[in-house]
Amino acid sequence: MTSPPYTPARGQYPAGGLAFPHRSLLGIAGLDTHEVLFLLDEAEQWVELNRRSAKHSEVLAGLTIINAFFENSTRTLLSFEIAGKRLGADVVNMQAAQSSIKKGETLIDTAVTLNAMRADAIVIRHASSGAVALIADQVDCPVLNAGDGQHEHPTQALLDALTIRHALRERGQSEEFNGMTVTICGDILHSRVARSNILCLSSLGAKVRVCAPPALMPDAIEAMGVDVFHHFDAALAGTDVVMMLRLQNERMQGQFIPSPREYRHLYGLTTERLRRCAPDALVMHPGPMNRGVEIDSDVADLEGTSLITRQVEMGVAIRMACLDVLTRRTRGVDGWGEAQAMNGGIGA
Repeated sequence: MTSPPYTPARGQYPAGGLAFPHRSLLGIAGLDTHEVLFLLDEAEQWVELNRRSAKHSEVLAGLTIINAFFENSTRTLLSFEIAGKRLGADVVNMQAAQSSIKKGETLIDTAVTLNAMRADAIVIRHASSGAVALIADQVDCPVLNAGDGQHEHPTQALLDALTIRHALRERGQSEEFNGMTVTICGDILHSRVARSNILCLSSLGAKVRVCAPPALMPDAIEAMGVDVFHHFDAALAGTDVVMMLRLQNERMQGQFIPSPREYRHLYGLTTERLRRCAPDALVMHPGPMNRGVEIDSDVADLEGTSLITRQVEMGVAIRMACLDVLTRRTRGVDGWGEAQAMNGGIGA
């Protein structure tokens, strides 16, 4: 099912580049609510384009986008590559295994090298928190954070918000997030997705709950304005959206859970547990999923409830919007040069 056309209200954002006066997008932290909404609205045109038979635009024709992924990725890298190519850009992918980092080059030297190639935008994923910001300080073009350590993953949070909005629109319900309860369950401790979603959803007015075993819950996370649960059944009561996260075993040193089987028993989303949520609750997962651990297949594939494949679709659209918006100064779009020149803002 496709959602009806969406037309944002004219004049609801500041004119030109004042609508998003940041050179780069390093995180949701530091963005005003209207800036988040602006990116969501900008993505709507690309949702529509991507559903056509001819999925191509020349908006970024002549521009070069470098996807520099210092951490392994398949889904996010592919999404950014498709986004850039559908906008008409020349897209170059740099995998960690192919980089000089493996040969001992410092991150700053790598940044200087990338800058010398005169890319028009660089998309970066890195295993260390803060690494993307470090590179952004060394280059002259916009930088888009595709995930840095346990810090942030801004486009994932944006695509999740866009996915929820489309699901509500298709149901003929209000697209407002005010009054909505979202429960995020899983490996909160190691999850940049959880952090960015907490910031994004809270900014839009949703009430956010987080649920995890004590060993996988960050200290003082209450400071982010969330309600903390360690019992999954209690966290699900009356929730409108359930967002499941996988166990990030690659970031764990030591044993955080007794076993995957025990974890599923306590924190796995089953059809029985889904009944504890509000009627017509929505289910999400950023992927990749561990079926039979944090989520059962009959829930992940439940038509009308699961938004997991829709998240993938919205990911391409939101990344197209971010690449479009962040390169408007470079392309000389009317009203964008001066505003961004005044603010070397980084959205972080």
